[in-house]
Amino acid sequence: MPIRVVLAEDNTLLREGIARLLERATDIDLVGVAADRPELEALIEAASPDLVVTDIRMPPSGTDEGIQIAAQLRRNRPEVGVVVLSQYADPAYALALLDGGSEGRAYLLKERVSEVEELLAAIREVAAGGSVIDAKVVESLVSSRRPHTSDVDRLTPREREILGEMAQGKSNAAIAAALVLSTRAVEKHTNSIFSKLGLSEEIDVNRRVKAVLLYLAAA
Repeated sequence: MPIRVVLAEDNTLLREGIARLLERATDIDLVGVAADRPELEALIEAASPDLVVTDIRMPPSGTDEGIQIAAQLRRNRPEVGVVVLSQYADPAYALALLDGGSEGRAYLLKERVSEVEELLAAIREVAAGGSVIDAKVVESLVSSRRPHTSDVDRLTPREREILGEMAQGKSNAAIAAALVLSTRAVEKHTNSIFSKLGLSEEIDVNRRVKAVLLYLAAA
């Protein structure tokens, strides 16, 4: 079945351009478009989409409506994927988007819209429960830290395996079940991962998200 998609973008030309791109894809069904957050929320209720493609900043406040919508869907409709389009390569936005897990989330720069296959590939990946973070955002995160280019390489095979599970948005309990480990063992490995990646001083949510971003950058 086609992926049912709702699009939200306040720029008329960009909104129409993205809509045309999505309408050409045989495996995507564009079921509605919105120009602001209230319209998007109403559309989500009416159309029950599989995935939302949204601008990061829209009326009414023009701040981070796309991130707020993603968080709202995480709570109320966790099965709905979200692809956030942004002109900002600031890792803080990506970290906020992935707060609570990376599963079914993507953060792409708007310049990628012209690279049609990349946008469509991200939509398909997110619809399948995966995660996509724009390479420039990952580069910004990595460059904001000390220049250790081989941090991920320092992880043991088991730690890399656990980090790979973490990158799918799984909790420690879910990772333990998937790898047939105790939750305590997963916690021990996770703390070791954070230490080796230089994330020991971060709060837990940000450590998990940053670890995932570093994993994706090294993949």
